[in-house]
Amino acid sequence: MMKVLIKNGRVIDPASKLDKVSDLLIEDGKIAEIKTALSAKADQIIDAKGCFVMPGFIDLHTHLRDPGFEEKETIETGALAAARGGFTTILAMPNTSPVVDNADVVNYIHQKAKNLAVVHVLSIGTVTKGQEGKELADIHQMVLAGIPAISEDGKSVMDTKIYYQAMQIAKEEGIPVFAHCEDKNLMMSGVVNAGKQAEKLHLPGILNAVEDTVIARDLVLAESTGAQLHLCHCSTKNSVLMLKDAKAHGLKVTAEACPHHFTLTDEDITEDNADFKMNPPLRSKEDMEAIREGLKNDIIDVIATDHAPHTAIEKGMSMKKAPFGIVGLETAASLTYSELVLGKYLTPMQMAEKLSYNPAKIIGIEKGALKEGAAADIVIFDPNKTYTILKEDLAGKAKNTPFHNRKVTGKVMATLVDGRVVYSAL
Repeated sequence: MMKVLIKNGRVIDPASKLDKVSDLLIEDGKIAEIKTALSAKADQIIDAKGCFVMPGFIDLHTHLRDPGFEEKETIETGALAAARGGFTTILAMPNTSPVVDNADVVNYIHQKAKNLAVVHVLSIGTVTKGQEGKELADIHQMVLAGIPAISEDGKSVMDTKIYYQAMQIAKEEGIPVFAHCEDKNLMMSGVVNAGKQAEKLHLPGILNAVEDTVIARDLVLAESTGAQLHLCHCSTKNSVLMLKDAKAHGLKVTAEACPHHFTLTDEDITEDNADFKMNPPLRSKEDMEAIREGLKNDIIDVIATDHAPHTAIEKGMSMKKAPFGIVGLETAASLTYSELVLGKYLTPMQMAEKLSYNPAKIIGIEKGALKEGAAADIVIFDPNKTYTILKEDLAGKAKNTPFHNRKVTGKVMATLVDGRVVYSAL
């Protein structure tokens, strides 16, 4: 295996709290040494001067659309997008076709990823068979096949008894439950946040209560079962308040926020443009500020992308008909740095925590740290590089982003997976 030497970078490691200009030597896919002015022979030398050297980012919430919707994204193309965004491990949500409700589909995804993906891919399993909310999936067998969590993502399990039983099994298996919190009975035909902008554009609104009521229920169930609960894509002020209270009371609960929810509000939707349609929707300024403060105060633990690719034809329709979702793997780090670090909400150390260290802890994998002997999953990030996000520059199959033409500061310059450079703009 090659020896790689990363020189002159600002090494930021949340595990050890190291934040110092250092050199980093990689041997046999692992970190061999971290030291100031390290002298060593190497097959490849990377000059990271002026850049952050962080543990590779881990996305707890990616939709790869494979199997079943390969016209939108594949494991291969999604992994390329992930590498460009600095992600070295991604968790694939199970709402594929067929859905990931048994070990065979888990094995298919994991094997295909090993053959074709440039980053690590872990498949999440569903809570119920066919995501129909009626009968539990074979969670035990999926855990044996390597799932890191269960989720009914894209919908909530509305049958409280079944969800309670699933949480009991998840606790037994030692895996978290990833909750997409949405009361489908309250959702009605909503496509954007309920408010003045929805009225102005004559579009049906989605109440904050759609999210808040299910968060409240899931927190009660988690307390009752002792399960480890992870709240996906929090978007409301009340979600942060409930999360803060739950943590204060000792519940095993974590949460994620997405860049679009801490960057945009419903006021940014000025026309019927489905690139701005996602679930949960872009909320009010008050909600967005609450999400930012939640991240700042470590109430929200993780930044995840909810990367949800769709075809140009689907996203070319009216918001009333187009599917929910935007792509996010390639823009997450830049938006995090531009909005939260430069905005004085997060330190660079917190950025690394929320994009790498905390996600690794939540799913219990030996990643998210830069230490000797650890796998060399690394991102090199230039905090001074400015660029404009353009749809045509995205590596994934889909281009459905609301951030087209947005100028950002901070760019992923290189991504290494097990010591191998899988993306470089250096």
